[in-house]
Amino acid sequence: MGAFAQRLVEKRLDLRLGQALSTLPQIAAENSPFDLIFIDADKPNNPDYFKWALKLSRPGSLIVADNVVRNGAVIDATSSDPSVQGMRRFNELLASEPRINATAIQTVGSKGYDGFAIAIVN
Repeated sequence: MGAFAQRLVEKRLDLRLGQALSTLPQIAAENSPFDLIFIDADKPNNPDYFKWALKLSRPGSLIVADNVVRNGAVIDATSSDPSVQGMRRFNELLASEPRINATAIQTVGSKGYDGFAIAIVN
């Protein structure tokens, strides 16, 4: 990237480093609502990230979450894997949340099969 393009990007970029659950309250106080929220973080905390996404959204906002299928492991209710448990709770929240319309889409690629969820806030 050239110097001019880098300066343009830097003017639009607000980089926050740290644990997301620690930085989200500050982001919410300064910036909401967002039009698009992409969740691709530590899977055990995805239910909490989804709750924050709802707080940071408005009607018409799009919430996208990655890794919702996890090679099919999310259907195993007996799994002790924290990532699978987190994604199961996330999917349950997604299914029960009346403020959104959502779907999950399975993907297949070199890393196996997984998927992502897309939700639009009503």
